[in-house]
Amino acid sequence: MQNDTMEVIDTLKSILADPYAYGREFKRQGAKKIVGYTCSYGPEELIHAAGALPFRIFGTHETIQLADRHLQSYCCSIVRGILEEALSGRLDFLDGVVFPHTCDSFQRLSDIWRLNVADCFHIDFVLPVKLNTDSARSYMIDILEQFKRDLENRLGVTISEEMLRDAIQNFNQIRAAMMRIYEARSRSPGVIKGRDLNAIVQAAMIAERSFMRDALTRIADRLEKAKPDPAGEKARRLILTGSVCSQPDIYDAIESGGGAVVWDDLCTGVRYFDGLIDTSLPIFEALAQRYLDRAVCPAKHAGLAQRGSALLQAVERHRVDGVVFLFLKFCDPHAFDYPYLKEMLDKARIPSLLLEIEDQRFSQGQMQTRLETFIEII
Repeated sequence: MQNDTMEVIDTLKSILADPYAYGREFKRQGAKKIVGYTCSYGPEELIHAAGALPFRIFGTHETIQLADRHLQSYCCSIVRGILEEALSGRLDFLDGVVFPHTCDSFQRLSDIWRLNVADCFHIDFVLPVKLNTDSARSYMIDILEQFKRDLENRLGVTISEEMLRDAIQNFNQIRAAMMRIYEARSRSPGVIKGRDLNAIVQAAMIAERSFMRDALTRIADRLEKAKPDPAGEKARRLILTGSVCSQPDIYDAIESGGGAVVWDDLCTGVRYFDGLIDTSLPIFEALAQRYLDRAVCPAKHAGLAQRGSALLQAVERHRVDGVVFLFLKFCDPHAFDYPYLKEMLDKARIPSLLLEIEDQRFSQGQMQTRLETFIEII
């Protein structure tokens, strides 16, 4: 990879290494507000159009203590970690936070936050659960319009149609560039390390979006011209599926074991950037269509076998040898999804491996051994 591309990736990795420092410096240098969000369903386009920076909150790798006064230990570590960051004051640079309603734990996090975190405004974004109905579409349009009004009131701005169209164009370019990067890696897994790809996606949820648009486009241009890496061509091709990949070491473990993640179904991956907004439609109809039709989170419903069918299609399209389920402990939506997804993979004779992790207690050695064994078997 060319030096200029590596410099861009290194910049993105440094942003992700200390996102709060980036947020504070961003606030110090300008008048922009920063609005946090907790899920890939967060309506970034509207936040961006309001002149604020959308900032994804991922949780913490610190010991969780304060949050355990409010949440049971069997809540997932993402939810507990986000609350821990807020109660400890580490998110004091945020002007507001948006809570898309997905799983039960995130909905309860929203309630607890409202009662215990007074330093920034709070907006609930109550998505429909069933996505593939006419009523869901009309309801989605209504809540997007309501969210626009809520943002305008909280930030003291007026979001014009021109602002929204500019934001939509920017995010379409970001998502298109991310898809080009993923497709380049699928064609030749050795062109970029999995750890770097994971950092790029997560940095795209934090850094100023005009900068990200240009950075991602430069990376995509370079990867599409890169020569295939012979070592990558020999790797076993894997899909990683789950919620948030907060453990980039998994990519190193897979690659050292002779594998490569050529695609994923992650909240910090394809589910984040899947689908462009149709600019030929009325604005809120177009926004609603993208959020309803993008790759589905297991906390939402778009047909009994929709997620399984999509996974099998990805396996076939990207010539995948095996699937690794990466689940955070106590993540009920993914746990409920797993039996039928595994059954569909088994019927298609696609090997799979389940890894359950916990952010604060993570066994690198055990994971390495299991992944190496799985890759050797397939």
